[in-house]
Amino acid sequence: MTGPLVPFREVVLKVHSRCDLACDHCYIYEHADQSWRTRPKSISDEAISWTARRLAEHASEHALDSMSVILHGGEPLLAGPARLRRVCEELTSALDGIAELDLRIHTNGVQLSPRYLDLFDEFGVRVGISLDGDRAANDRHRLFANGRTSHPQVLRAVELLRQDRYRHLDLGLLCTIDIRNDPVAVFDALASLGPPRVDFLLPHATWDEPPPRPNGSHTAYADWLLAVYDRWTERGQEVPVRLFASVLSTLSGGPSLTESLGLAPTDLVVIETDGQLEQVDSLKSAYEGAAATGFDVFRNSFDDVAAHPGVRSRQLGLAGVSETCRSCPVVRSCGGGLYTHRYRSSNDFDNPSVYCADLAALVRGIEERAAVSLGSAVVDDPAELVAAGLDVNRTLLAGLHTRLGARDHDGWREAWGLAAEVERTEQGAAALDEVLAHPFARTWLRGARSAPDDLVHVDRAAGRLAVSVAAAAVRARLALTVPVRFTDGVLFLPTLGELRLGAPGERGRVLVRPEGEGFLVLGADAGAGRRVSSTTADGPDWLPLRRTGGDGAPVLVLDDLDPNRQCFDAPALPRLTAREAEDWGTRLAPAWKLLRERVPGQAAEAAEVLVTLTPLATGPTRAGRHGYGALGIGADDGDEELALALLRGFRRTKFQALVEVTDLFASDGAWNYRLPWNPESVPFSRALSETFERVGAGLFAPTLLTGVRQALDAIESAPELTIDGARILGGLRKEIIEGVRGASGKERLQDLS
Repeated sequence: MTGPLVPFREVVLKVHSRCDLACDHCYIYEHADQSWRTRPKSISDEAISWTARRLAEHASEHALDSMSVILHGGEPLLAGPARLRRVCEELTSALDGIAELDLRIHTNGVQLSPRYLDLFDEFGVRVGISLDGDRAANDRHRLFANGRTSHPQVLRAVELLRQDRYRHLDLGLLCTIDIRNDPVAVFDALASLGPPRVDFLLPHATWDEPPPRPNGSHTAYADWLLAVYDRWTERGQEVPVRLFASVLSTLSGGPSLTESLGLAPTDLVVIETDGQLEQVDSLKSAYEGAAATGFDVFRNSFDDVAAHPGVRSRQLGLAGVSETCRSCPVVRSCGGGLYTHRYRSSNDFDNPSVYCADLAALVRGIEERAAVSLGSAVVDDPAELVAAGLDVNRTLLAGLHTRLGARDHDGWREAWGLAAEVERTEQGAAALDEVLAHPFARTWLRGARSAPDDLVHVDRAAGRLAVSVAAAAVRARLALTVPVRFTDGVLFLPTLGELRLGAPGERGRVLVRPEGEGFLVLGADAGAGRRVSSTTADGPDWLPLRRTGGDGAPVLVLDDLDPNRQCFDAPALPRLTAREAEDWGTRLAPAWKLLRERVPGQAAEAAEVLVTLTPLATGPTRAGRHGYGALGIGADDGDEELALALLRGFRRTKFQALVEVTDLFASDGAWNYRLPWNPESVPFSRALSETFERVGAGLFAPTLLTGVRQALDAIESAPELTIDGARILGGLRKEIIEGVRGASGKERLQDLS
């Protein structure tokens, strides 16, 4: 097994191996492994000391900032306050100055009292209590050996933990599912206690000992949990439920939040009362010795356990699940299920979970219910996508200020302060938003973020911020003087144009002050000063950014000046002559007319969001590292070619913008896909991006729709797809259906097949 060892961040420490209840579903006492019978009832002083030493050793070697220790049993409270104090003192002392210690205890609550809680308060031990619902539900399994109910004692423990002086220790409730119980009654009973979190746990089972299914349904546990989900939603999701939160997280492209789901590698080790180091103890449900490693805290380090083949097999992510699971579209959410639940004596753990059908139904059920609430508005609303792009730029700028502001750079501090001045008025804030929303603002912000913190790069970042503030002040006509720097004899004001102030190679500092329709440039390095009477008209040494389009085409900025326009995968052309610029407008109108005729919806959307067009030395349309709204266009031979190039470029930049502001997929690169038009296997991100572009272009040029149906089907069944990714996919299918209507519909449908 390859790959680096995954350090343990969570330790389950068995402080007592017996219990005061006789729960008939307990994996420790009622399942295959009966090793508890030979272990000491309570952990020894020596085992505690060696455990503390191993914790400190592991945290130090792996530079861990924190470690979590869960005090467990049996019933850990049976160890008594004195023994628990010894455990807390030794562990706290060992990790002092090395890593933060997160102490927890999982208990049935029967023994809980202020004496224990005062001890836990002293050491910050948070408490999780097992409770299976109302009395009827809890009494199915959680009884004393004589058959007496434990429910009243557990409720007293929960109420005690809810007192103001102990509430901060409350970790929540753990409920083991029994599908014979009423799911709504169970949830209502748990929620009425106001816990900070509820964990629903599937009863431990294997293919050799499958879970009970009284009605024979393959999805009985999913049906039960979805009934709880519906009730949870109906009650306003007042109580966090970790199982649901985990599924919602993975559906949105995030991580799993529980070991029982998801593909995250295991980072948990168990220490028994005799000091034996074991794997996760739910494995005791599989067979005798399934959790054993042969190691102990007296002779072995945690790294020895981390290298154990059984542990390594649960650190392989996708490679560690069965072949059936690897090709399943919900594997990223369910992760193949809890490792224990995959066991079958004929082939060990190389199986889907015994709850496979339940997990698939649960994930799909939650996805159907949550798609609307989880989905991002940027998927459906172009204006929201533009606004999200501005938010990205603002976030990048704030992050840059956090980094560069700490350097106490005069130029950056001055420019940042003036940006705040600009934003004091509504007009100024709107103008600065226009400058920061420009697609090439993303280019310089990204570049500055990844650049080293040496003086040259900090000066460069401060200089771009200063000219951006100056441009905003000019646009808003504010009475504000902004110091800026020019380089190579040129002062460039983003979104406006450039002013020649000296010979090539000259550098200097000047002041920009808005005046009328233009601005003044003052200062020793500006000679006698310069006046630009209008930012939109050519003047002495002033080159404004021009506009192109019209006559049915959108009017766009023809950006052949911004230094950051060199962000495409082809060189940008230098400043065009007046005749060349006019030719661009002449070329754009007939091409846009074709777009309006064949793909009116896409043409309207592109006209709404496109901001700037940059002429490139070579065609066709290119994407680049810029924000939404920019296209780089090379030379094309005719109206048809230019129209298709514009459309493909727009689709490409829109997909890039979507990926930057929402998660359309996760685990990219874990699987590869073969597209009908590409002989090479590609990762999911490329499969989705190419299909996204091809659908849009194919509605203009129908032959490009060939193979799209197969691609959409493959993407739909891919595990990487998130809720927003699925919405994009639905949008593509809708585009095709609407696009094939009309006179040429039959031909396009033919191309789709």
